[in-house]
Amino acid sequence: MRRVSVNAPKRCLSSKLIGRLEARISRLAGVVACLWLAQVLQGCILDHEKPDLALDTPDSYRTAHSVAELPSLSWWRGFRSSELTALIEEAQAANFDIAVAIAQIKQADAQARITGAPLLPTVDLNASTNSFKTALVNGGTTGHLHATSLSATYMLDFWGKNQAALVAAEETAVASRYNREVVTLTAISAVATTYFQILGAQDRLRIARGNLKAASDVLDLIQQQLKAGTVSKINFAQQQALVETERAAIPPLEETREQQLAALAVLVGRMPERFNARGGTMARIAIPPVSPGLPSELLNQRPDLRQAEAQLAAANYSVQSARAAFFPSIQLTGQAGFASKTLQALFGPGAWAYTLAAGLTQPVFDGFLLEGQLDLQLGLREQALQAYRKAVLAAFANVEQALIALQQTTLQLRYQSNVVRASQTAFDLSEQQLRAGTVNLITLLQVEQTLFQANDQMAQVQLSHLLAAVGLFQALGGGWAPPDQEADVVPR
Repeated sequence: MRRVSVNAPKRCLSSKLIGRLEARISRLAGVVACLWLAQVLQGCILDHEKPDLALDTPDSYRTAHSVAELPSLSWWRGFRSSELTALIEEAQAANFDIAVAIAQIKQADAQARITGAPLLPTVDLNASTNSFKTALVNGGTTGHLHATSLSATYMLDFWGKNQAALVAAEETAVASRYNREVVTLTAISAVATTYFQILGAQDRLRIARGNLKAASDVLDLIQQQLKAGTVSKINFAQQQALVETERAAIPPLEETREQQLAALAVLVGRMPERFNARGGTMARIAIPPVSPGLPSELLNQRPDLRQAEAQLAAANYSVQSARAAFFPSIQLTGQAGFASKTLQALFGPGAWAYTLAAGLTQPVFDGFLLEGQLDLQLGLREQALQAYRKAVLAAFANVEQALIALQQTTLQLRYQSNVVRASQTAFDLSEQQLRAGTVNLITLLQVEQTLFQANDQMAQVQLSHLLAAVGLFQALGGGWAPPDQEADVVPR
């Protein structure tokens, strides 16, 4: 072993030390320069243009609407039906479509963790024991070899391939959360729609039974006059046909009500045989006033638009990851451990050993695999872009259609109320004249039919009005958070 003389000049020792430091600093500077160059190349080569959305957002909706409050988060409470509120809350907890969407969120989160795994080193613990014997002329030798070690592998992500893949997976996970909101809004709207259809069927059943009773009362009067010889059998037969027509209208309404009850049971996650809804009448349902706000606000409120936006972002990062695959990949591996023929000396100083290695792989020819993968991701990004544009246009169209439906059914409801009142007055006068024996039975038959149709049509218009209100809430993306709570609510 070489010894340094104490009398050696200190200058020589200092110069050697300085030389070593300079060499290390030079190597460190080289590594830093390589890292900087890699980042520069990554920024220059992988930076790609963002897709041009080219969205012409209108300043306002074309359909006129009254200025009212924006829909609240629990917008269904505005209908003022405790049963509807209870059913929607039950659906939020037990609907299977929502449960599937939640499971898809867990899958997307797990996939994001799987995709991000290459960004971290892989560390393995290895332990082994081997027995060996060598057969030689002089008898050979036998022995054992015990070894234990830690090995680590790390892929340097110079070009951002793995990072871009991770962000793409995270954006997909975000899209899955917005998908849950889409499914939840759809389920809530379906519960409200189905419940109102049950109310509509119940109202029409009451109207049909009332029409049947009114027609039967008139038939009894005509039968009395037939016995007295003041009317003909044809008049009796015409009224009897009207009675049977009203009786035949009841079974389809019963069928509608029962089928909608079964559908509502599925929406709230219950067996149809064990489910029932009290229902009531549409007359007790309030129509909450609502303002659609500005069209530009719709882009942030509709969960399906946010989902499409996240999917587009994921497609962008997938393209970036596919482009980075063209560049070299650098892998670092290292192993350190102990190896000995005896367990007692396994962890001794002489049994320790280590290995370090670095490898670089540059794709040269792969049968155009990487080109195909890049073209695939570019095509998927173009698909996501066009899907987003279509979703935005469809969202604006949904709001316009819902506003038109709500506006026109409001007018129709007013006009139909006038029809019902006039028809009821005509029927009452005709019935009085029938009892006095001065009415024309053909006129009475026409008045009856007009009244019965007007009452049934009134119930149908009321149902259409309620469904239009639900459609508007769904088109607006459900409830809107107050401005001071938006950061805490998205995604809901």
